[in-house]
Amino acid sequence: MGDDHDDVVRFRQRLGLPGLIDVHTHFMPERVLRKVWAYFDSAGPLTGMEWPIAYRHEEAERLALLRSFGVLRFTSMLYPHKPGMAVWLNDWAAGFAARTPDCLHTATFFPEPDAGRYVREAVEAGARVFKAHLQVGAYDPTDPLLDPVWGLLAEAGVPVVTHCGSGPAPGRHTGPGPIGRVLARHPRLRVIVAHLGMPEYAEFLTLAEAYPEVRLDTTMAFTDFIEDLSPFPPSEHGRLAALGDRVLLGTDFPNIPYPYAHQLHALERLGLGDDWLRAVCHDNAKALFGV
Repeated sequence: MGDDHDDVVRFRQRLGLPGLIDVHTHFMPERVLRKVWAYFDSAGPLTGMEWPIAYRHEEAERLALLRSFGVLRFTSMLYPHKPGMAVWLNDWAAGFAARTPDCLHTATFFPEPDAGRYVREAVEAGARVFKAHLQVGAYDPTDPLLDPVWGLLAEAGVPVVTHCGSGPAPGRHTGPGPIGRVLARHPRLRVIVAHLGMPEYAEFLTLAEAYPEVRLDTTMAFTDFIEDLSPFPPSEHGRLAALGDRVLLGTDFPNIPYPYAHQLHALERLGLGDDWLRAVCHDNAKALFGV
């Protein structure tokens, strides 16, 4: 991946960026990550396609790679698929953040009776960002068990990266409708829509236009891999440019089937300008997280 490293460095240097801030990277307990990789290897029902993992390395090597790319801050996106997992995952993530100071302390939740309690504990322990995966978790974000969670996160101003779009395969509670109903109740909630809301790009742009605290991350969007499956409509480029202060770099590292630099070049070739790129790749997340 030597060429990949050089490509990322050249991208940063051309834009005069001190580094990148990537709000959508995955670090999780090793046994969980191995199961995730096995799912991708098997072309499971949520992917249904060949998906080679580009950065199938041990944790220390993955961290070294991100740092060599000049990624100044990143996340440890992790998520439960059933009740009873979130507390264990949050404990692991808190330990990971403690030993990895450039990782934004990440936490998660699931609709269960104690969700409000452990989310509050995570926020009080310093969690800077949460992950909600409506597709994998297969839960309704309007579940009453999550009412205290959304309210707490809105009040605390802690962002939640939410896989709420219906790509790569629709779920029972994906699409703009369910999360839109949450936002109607909690309009100050800082939802970061993962993958630009793929494939309902236009609808999630509309949500971002309606709610000033909604943001979108770029994870996998515009890459050759995704453009073949769920192309972003060229007619929406103007709206994306206009929301340039609320678009954040995300990549899905390490679970991507192409080099890290390809995500950056995919954004660059949109032609939305260097100021837009600088904001997306660094400045917007710097302002949001105060780093």
